[in-house]
Amino acid sequence: MPRTPNEFVVHLMLDGGHAQEVRFPTIQDFQKWYQGVIIPKFDSKEFVNVPIKNRENEYMVVRPASVIAIRVEPVYSSRPDFSDVE
Repeated sequence: MPRTPNEFVVHLMLDGGHAQEVRFPTIQDFQKWYQGVIIPKFDSKEFVNVPIKNRENEYMVVRPASVIAIRVEPVYSSRPDFSDVE
């Protein structure tokens, strides 16, 4: 039985060597943000919002043209169930 990630950590690598980590509860949430915000403005120099849901009173904006790479990492917070393996 395949494991299901508890969340997805998205690493944004930005122009100038900076990196930022953002967490999404599902891959679909990330894809919705990426396709709805980043893709349409991929060469834009204007700021767009990056959702930061795990921190209160904090927000982040980024210029889509500054995003040079994105790495999506699934996070598993529990161990797999091996009870049926002998």
